[in-house]
This record gives sequence, structure tokens and C-alpha cells, in this order.
Amino acid sequence: MTERKTHDIAVIGSGPGGYIAAIKAAQLGKSVALIDKGFLGGTCLNVGCIPTKTLLSNAAVLREVRHAAAFGIETGPITIHYQKMKERKDAVISKIRSGLEGLIKSNKVTIYRGSAQFESPKELKIVGADNLYLHAEQIIIATGSIPLDIKAFPCDHERILNSTSILDMTSLPKSLAIVGGGYIGCEFASLFAELGVKVTILEALPSILTAQGATVSTFMTKVFTGKGIEIHTNVSVQTIENRQSHVHITLSNGHTLDADLALIAVGRSIYTEGLKLEKAGLSTGARGAIEVNEQMQTAVPGIYAIGDVTGQWMLAHVASHQGIIAASHAAGHPIHAHEAAVPAVVFTSPEIATVGLTLEQAQQKGLASASQGTFPFQALGKAQANGDTEGFAQIVFDKKTGQILGALLIGHEASNLIAEMTLAIQHELTLESVLETIHAHPTMAEAWHEAAAIANETPIHLPPKAKRP
Repeated sequence: MTERKTHDIAVIGSGPGGYIAAIKAAQLGKSVALIDKGFLGGTCLNVGCIPTKTLLSNAAVLREVRHAAAFGIETGPITIHYQKMKERKDAVISKIRSGLEGLIKSNKVTIYRGSAQFESPKELKIVGADNLYLHAEQIIIATGSIPLDIKAFPCDHERILNSTSILDMTSLPKSLAIVGGGYIGCEFASLFAELGVKVTILEALPSILTAQGATVSTFMTKVFTGKGIEIHTNVSVQTIENRQSHVHITLSNGHTLDADLALIAVGRSIYTEGLKLEKAGLSTGARGAIEVNEQMQTAVPGIYAIGDVTGQWMLAHVASHQGIIAASHAAGHPIHAHEAAVPAVVFTSPEIATVGLTLEQAQQKGLASASQGTFPFQALGKAQANGDTEGFAQIVFDKKTGQILGALLIGHEASNLIAEMTLAIQHELTLESVLETIHAHPTMAEAWHEAAAIANETPIHLPPKAKRP
């Protein structure tokens, strides 16, 4: 006879949305079940954010060693052991995964290993290492997303890879063709180009990094080209053939391309396979997304959805925020979502970080008084001292009110520096708020003070604009 269990709240999926929702609900005094058929931590920890950034950190060290001579440090010949890089990546994941399991259990969350499917709006069937029926008054769906596969050239995970299978490589190819010039494709392009791989990006749209805006796209196209990355835009891939020793790619313009490997990086697909949502009375909308309100509630009372399955933001930190919203509401402590300022980072070299509106987006919203101030890292003392002068900081603001509407930073430490502008936008601060804040010297964060001063037309470390006669 199949075992039956009862919990106040059940969370399906242990990624950055699911495990945080489970912990939050437990902290609010609820009996919580966390269900996952794979490794704890979901995509982000196991085949996403953490492994890719670990490999990118390896590449960053290599970049510093290569430039050591400029700092008066002589090195001998450099040898890349990619197998050891992979082993380090695996060790980092394993350590975090172990710590995560301990954290979840310390909050008295019960972990069930297996696939979950709905039997009714309040009952789940779990099949896997654990086999049981689970009743819960509140259920939170956090099943995430998976790499999008293309029917015309499906991944064989031998020479035609996706963002998951490429992480299992133990040796570097001589050449890599990347299908897709969005943030995933560009991060991998940056990584492997740094490691000496000949990289070619194939993008169907007119430019790479289109979602990040024209300023980013133009800047990074120049940077990538300078690194030897070949970029083809306005071109779609017709076929990819695994010819055992290499892949042969046919493009829509009739041209062909050979490479050791191909990486398919055309986006991610919402994952709800096997949940049997119809038994819970749930249906999906555009792109298979589960629609929710501001409290992360679905159309069925007692069922919530968070993270990638909602189709709103495919960002780990947004999933975590939504997890707290859903868990709090499910536990009887409703709070409102705060998504006015959502930072996004592309971990290329240099890094790209954005939050809020671009100038074009602000103007499209009817803010005719929107303007911006941009400060180049070339003029920043700490950037010169570090040798990291590539990039700039930019603030978008409303001239009438001074309110900060958005920010963009390309360059060293962008992923960390964006936090200041995220806080400013979330709390509707103005240029004056930044200008009146003392920024430590010499630091990269001074770039925000300088950008605000330029936006305010009171530049300090750049010459003032010449006044028109």
C-alpha cells in the first residue's frame, strides 16, 4: 500500500525559488515538503549560474596571468588544464549542494526525492526514490525551465550541445559555433574565447544581446570582435550535421561552416512536463507559462507558481523573491512583490549589468524629459590602477524630477556595482541622493557619483561641455 503524508505546504522544485519558498514557509511555522527528482539547487546551482560563473572565474584568472607583465610580474609559459577546471567546477557545486541540503534540513523542511504530479488541487503523487501520496493545503510550483531544443538540429550531446551538456566537457575544442547571441551564448563565447577556442556566433536577429539594448549590443560587438570572436547576424541556421570529427552547419544565406562543436543557446523553455496540471484545474498560457497575480497565486485557490514557470523573468534572484512572496502568502502573512527594480547581469568579459529603464524605453513610455549621464572608466582612478579601463557607467533619469529611472554599467565589477542603482531605483531616489552620498576613494563605485554629476551637468572629472554660441 502506497504511503500517504500530509503537510501544510508542498513545494515542487528545489531551485533558487523553490528552496527559498520552502525555508520561508517553515520559518513562518508551517509543515513543509520540498519535492525534487534531481539534485537540490535546481538549474542555477547544478547546470546554470554557479557552474558557468565558476568556469568564468577560471578564465578571469587566466586573463590576469596573461596581463601580469604590465604589472611588473614575469611568468613562464602558461598551460591550460581544462579537465582540472571542470573538476574545480564540480567540486564547487558539490560543496554548495551539500551545504544547501544541510540548510534546508536545519529549517525542518522534509525533502522528498521523486517526480511530482497532481492528483487533485491538494494532492500530489510522488514517484522516484520516494513513492507516496502527499496532501497539502497549499502547493507552490517551482519547476523552472530547460534549454530550448530546435527540431531541425536537436542536441545529440556529443558534438551538438546545449548549455547543460557543454558543462560536461573535459577537454577544449579548437573551434566552437554558438547558435544564439543572447546572454547565454555570449557568456559561453566570452569564456571559450578567453581559453583560446576559435568562437563563431550565429544570430538570427540584427545584433547580439538585443534584449540588453542598442548601447550594449554595439559596445560588446566591438569588444568581441577585438577578442577574435566572429559574429554573423541576420542569419539563421538551417541544419547541423554531426560528421563524427566535426559539425557541418548550413546557414540560411547558403553559406556553410565547420567547427569541432556546436552550442545551441537560443533560449530556455518553461518546464511543467509530467505535472498533470489539468488534474489540478490549471492551464498554461503563452509559451506554456502558468499565469499568476502579484501574490504569485494561480487561477486555482491554494496553488502558487514562481520563477521561470510564470514566464515573467527568467532570473534566479527574481525566482527567490517570488518564492518569499508565495510562501508568505501561503503561510497567512501576505506581502507585496517588489519588482520595480530588477537587476540583470551578463557575465561576459567585461561584465554587463542593467536595472530599470534604458533611455529609449523611458522615452517610449512618454517620458520626454528623460535624459542620461555617462562616465567612462578611462577617467576613473581605481580603474586605471587596476588596469580595468574598458567600459562605462550610465544613469538614466527624469530631468523634471531628478528621479533615477535606470542604469547601465559595462566593465569590471559591474555585477556588484549595479546594487547601488537597484537600491536607488527601488526607493525612487534622485540624482541629488547619489551626489550627496560620499563614495569611498579610490573605488569603482565612484563611477556612479561621476555619472550622476555628468547627468546633473556639473562634471568634476570630465571637462564641461562647450557651450554653444
